[in-house]
Amino acid sequence: FSTVPKLREIGGEAAWSLSSAKPGNGVEQLRDSSTDTFWQSDGPQPHLINIQFRRKVCVTEVRIYTSYKVDESYTPSCVSVRIGTAHHDLQEVQVVDLREPEGWSVVRLARPHGGVPPLEVSPDAACVPQDPLMGGAVDFIRTHFIQLAVLSNHQKGRDTHIRQIRVYGPWGNSAPLHAEASSLRFQTPVLRQFE
Repeated sequence: FSTVPKLREIGGEAAWSLSSAKPGNGVEQLRDSSTDTFWQSDGPQPHLINIQFRRKVCVTEVRIYTSYKVDESYTPSCVSVRIGTAHHDLQEVQVVDLREPEGWSVVRLARPHGGVPPLEVSPDAACVPQDPLMGGAVDFIRTHFIQLAVLSNHQKGRDTHIRQIRVYGPWGNSAPLHAEASSLRFQTPVLRQFE
């Protein structure tokens, strides 16, 4: 019996923007499902990835695909995850240290429900959260806006390469709301036209 919820990728529901990008290495490459392409920043750190949803969503984890073997000094070594309603009220919820990562690094923003103990991290892990308790969040966090900030790169590199990013939330987290809404009936003639 697993207490880990089923997850779905929700990044396609968001508007994505970047603090900077080299021509031909922007949002499209970050989201094209190919690990052969990448976003390359073009400016001073921190390098920012902004993910804005039209409505508040439940988010469990962010997955970042990087390749230290290929990208070396362009590979992020420290990434901050911030959430809020927009740029003006962002709060940092997790910081991870990436140690020569190869492939997908999972940045958990909430721990599974059911009394699961804090994440045990091995000393040689590629992705190490600075807050293994995840601020006390369980199953998911709710937010309109996620910002990933690349704070530093390996070998003191300036620009960064990230090959893919995926955002995951609980599967069917809005199903009860839809089921509840479908049982409601409008009471006035003016509103009944929308049934």
